[in-house]
Amino acid sequence: MTLPESPNKTQPRPSLSVGLDASRSRSGGAKAHLQGILKAFNPTVDGIAKVHVWSYSALLAQLPDEPWLIKHNPPELEKSLMSQAWWQWRHLSAELEKNSCDILLTTDAATFCNFRPAIVMSRDMLAFEPGESSRFGMTKARVRIFLLRHLTIRALRRAEGALFLTKYAANVIQKATGPLRRIRVIPHGIGEAFRRPPRQHGWSPAAKPEITCVYVSNVDMYKHQWHVVKAVGILRRAGHPVVLKLVGGGEGRARTLLDDAIAAEAHAADFVEIIDAVPHKDIPAYLEKADIFVFASSCENMPNTLVEGMASGLPIACSNRGPMPEILQQGGTYFNPEDAESIAKAIEQILTNERLRHGVAEVAEKLSRDFSWKRCASETWAYLADVAAEKRVSSKATK
Repeated sequence: MTLPESPNKTQPRPSLSVGLDASRSRSGGAKAHLQGILKAFNPTVDGIAKVHVWSYSALLAQLPDEPWLIKHNPPELEKSLMSQAWWQWRHLSAELEKNSCDILLTTDAATFCNFRPAIVMSRDMLAFEPGESSRFGMTKARVRIFLLRHLTIRALRRAEGALFLTKYAANVIQKATGPLRRIRVIPHGIGEAFRRPPRQHGWSPAAKPEITCVYVSNVDMYKHQWHVVKAVGILRRAGHPVVLKLVGGGEGRARTLLDDAIAAEAHAADFVEIIDAVPHKDIPAYLEKADIFVFASSCENMPNTLVEGMASGLPIACSNRGPMPEILQQGGTYFNPEDAESIAKAIEQILTNERLRHGVAEVAEKLSRDFSWKRCASETWAYLADVAAEKRVSSKATK
């Protein structure tokens, strides 16, 4: 469902003020999204005179300095999660009203703020994807997922609009919320540093004695790095000179499963390298040195690292779960992320079929061109302006 065109599209938009609640934008994707929509497109084109953003100091420092952008840093946002939630519940609405904001975009759907009108952005799927939360057992993480589910459902139902990153996420989450008002699907963009033409070199043993697979992701229960390690072990026993680079830190049960999988593989030190979390700006360098991009997650709202892999020109072996087929389409080979044999077969197709290898890389790179921050930003600001303007008209009509 999309928002209908405004009947006054040819008329100048009223001057609007938008509030952005980025108080809990802590993940890499959330931070990249905020920077992308604020740097890639000037919202004044859509009649937005001011944008007020509330966040913590480290993130505010990464945002542009523009005459239309006002940054707010309440001290509570530098403290614990409880302090952040308390501020959001008790103070954010008053701050928005004091600054004459016409609409709020909250970048974390599990919000405690009751300001209206509001657009709520959904970016978490663990609370809604069947079976995923059970991977965490009876832990604090699972309790957190349970609470997030109920807060998100409440926020999405109350909001004037719901912003999703993929059609898949919109469909799955509405099974829990019921039909929502003013749904808009606006995917994230991608940084230009990731863009490379498809690789066209051959892989003869003389030219390529070692084939590098790279998997960029934090180690977590739904990322399945341990199954990828087993898959690469299968390929090496079949005579393929494959090595694996796992880029991204992690701990807890998922890291234990990964360490156990490595320990179980003979000579794993020769073909598995774990690289702890690296700055986002350094990831293109790892992709530049790789030959195959692997993405084995079973739960995503939008797989940002997959899109970055698509833009890098690499052939891709990808999980067949969630929104991955919606994003990658015919631009890769697919596997069951919980089956090492399935993963190995998908990678082997790329290893042994040069025509397929080049073809999927070209398709993926072409598809990645649709994911730009300029497009994401322009569509987001237009959506906010439309909803805010419509709400203004509605409020005047009822007076």
